[in-house]
Amino acid sequence: MARQRSFDRDQALESAVQEFWRHGYEATSVASLTQAMGIRPPSLYAAFGDKRALFQEAVLRYRETHGAFSTRALAEETTGREAIRRLLMETAAEYTDPAHPPGCLIISGAVNCGPESAEVQEWLRGFREAAKAALEARIDGPDAPALATFYASVIQGMSTQARDGATREELERVAELAMLAYPASER
Repeated sequence: MARQRSFDRDQALESAVQEFWRHGYEATSVASLTQAMGIRPPSLYAAFGDKRALFQEAVLRYRETHGAFSTRALAEETTGREAIRRLLMETAAEYTDPAHPPGCLIISGAVNCGPESAEVQEWLRGFREAAKAALEARIDGPDAPALATFYASVIQGMSTQARDGATREELERVAELAMLAYPASER
């Protein structure tokens, strides 16, 4: 007879999201994960597989919850200019929200990894490249690829600045300045 789980899997996963977000993939140990999740290592392995599988599930959860603002901003606005502006302003708010770790898990989750974590770095890079493609799809005009790279760079920089203690107001000012690069002739 299989033993029933004695913990809330959803709550444990959210705790793992927070732990990976705070420390990154490689610096987060199984011991710190199990402590944050309130479970023992055998339960972690039984419920989530290994650390890498848990990280991947945590990132997907992050995208569906904390990171979903970016998809909404790009999809819900009528013009490219409005979409980019909303995205940057919501980035400033989300990356500095005191309810969770600063910055972006997908941007900072695997920055300082050794060769054994190269697959994790590449996997996250795929999400960042997809985000840049989504930016490009919303930007009108011949400079769309360069502007998408520029705005992706601004967003990645905002994540780092938030982790370094920048306030929402400071990042909103960065967003306002970044909007000056959006060509006035393009919507």
